[in-house]
Amino acid sequence: MSRREQLGQVLRFALVGVVNTGTFFALYLLMHAWMPYFAAYTAAFVLAMVGSFFMNTYFTYRTRPTWKKFLLFPLTNVTNYVVQSAGLYALVSWAGLDTRIAPLVAALAAIPFTFLLSRRILVPGAARDAGPEPARSGPSRL
Repeated sequence: MSRREQLGQVLRFALVGVVNTGTFFALYLLMHAWMPYFAAYTAAFVLAMVGSFFMNTYFTYRTRPTWKKFLLFPLTNVTNYVVQSAGLYALVSWAGLDTRIAPLVAALAAIPFTFLLSRRILVPGAARDAGPEPARSGPSRL
C-alpha cells in the first residue's frame, strides 16, 4: 500500500471518527436525560460502534462487510472502551468534569489504538502490510 493510500485511509478514518463521535455524543445526551450517565454512555457506545463498523468497512477501508468482520469488530473497541471508561470515571469522579463533556475528553486517548486494530480486522493482509518489509536474499522480484 502506498503512502498516499495510507494517508487516505487515515483521513477517511478521521472523518468517520468525527461523524461517529457526533452520533455517539447525541445518543449519549438523549439517553443521559433519562438514565444514569454510565448506562447512557455504554448504550450510546454500542449503538455508535455498529454505525462505525459500516462506515469503516464501506468508506474508510473500502472493503466488504462480512458477518465474521462484524463479529470481530467489537474486539477493536475493547481497548477503546476500557481506555474511555477509565478516563470517563477518572474525569467525572476525580477531576469533577461535567458528565456531558467527559466522554469527549476520554475518547481522544483511544483514537490511535482503534485505527490500528480496526484496520487489522477489516482489511485482509493489513497486519502483514503494516510490518517491516522482510529481508530478501537474491534478486528483487516484482
